[in-house]
Amino acid sequence: MTFTCIDISDALPIIENDAVVVDIRDLTSFQNSHMTNAIRLTNDNLQDFIDRTEKSQPVIVCCYHGNSSKGAAEYLASQGFSYVYSLNGGFSQWSAMFPEQCETGQ
Repeated sequence: MTFTCIDISDALPIIENDAVVVDIRDLTSFQNSHMTNAIRLTNDNLQDFIDRTEKSQPVIVCCYHGNSSKGAAEYLASQGFSYVYSLNGGFSQWSAMFPEQCETGQ
């Protein structure tokens, strides 16, 4: 299994198609702001996420700038997820383009 790098503008239709958005940034950054309905993915909840998430459901991985998400996306693809996407530009670019698609807190 492999993953695909997608641009910010390509993410919205995938999200609207019931994608799960996972955010791998640190807790403080996540609490300050994150993509609407994103799940914060950490080493502590990773296995639970893998066990509970349907492998055919699209997964978009978000980090700060689109670099770290590639490694996480590759790992999720290796765990059997069929449609895994790494968000080019990360949350930095997402929040600049779609501030209305962001929320705060946990």
